[in-house]
Amino acid sequence: MTIDLVLGLGNPGVDYRDTRHNVGFQVVEEVARRHGVVDWTHRPSCELAVISVGRFVLLSRPLTFMNRSGEAARWLFGEFDLRPESTLVVVDDIDLPLAHLRLRRSGGPGTHNGLRSLCEEIGTDFPRLRVGVRGEKITGDLADFVTSPFNDDEIEVAAEAVGRAADAVETTLSDRFEAAMNTFNRPPTEQNI
Repeated sequence: MTIDLVLGLGNPGVDYRDTRHNVGFQVVEEVARRHGVVDWTHRPSCELAVISVGRFVLLSRPLTFMNRSGEAARWLFGEFDLRPESTLVVVDDIDLPLAHLRLRRSGGPGTHNGLRSLCEEIGTDFPRLRVGVRGEKITGDLADFVTSPFNDDEIEVAAEAVGRAADAVETTLSDRFEAAMNTFNRPPTEQNI
């Protein structure tokens, strides 16, 4: 499986930058940083960067807000002649414990509105990397919870999860999807990285 696009989901703007819902952005930004990307190119519905891993790979952050992520994907697919199966989507997951990762070849949206928007636009046959953002307890409204920052005692663990998720993306980009699943789909304490 060759990945041509890594699409990190999140919400644009400084108000959302460090929230649980923006972990997808943070992972894609970490991959970009590792490859020396300084500037992102602005397009109608997203920001883009290009990295080289022996071939060129697009990195993207939608500017359409989470619930309309599918609009950005539709534009990207049309502009660059991409296919769902060559797109790795990186997204937060409130159903996974903090820092747990789940890499899958395809699947439904679950309770995630960003994934729901993508599935409506491009179907369900795209690989996805879910990054767990659920803390010890969820307080208040779920939408408010995911658009809030990590608690002080979660910040370090969340940062480590972003790094491990970027490692998973890098492994996937090296055409080692099975190896990435075998390594990163285990609890963080069981991973031999």
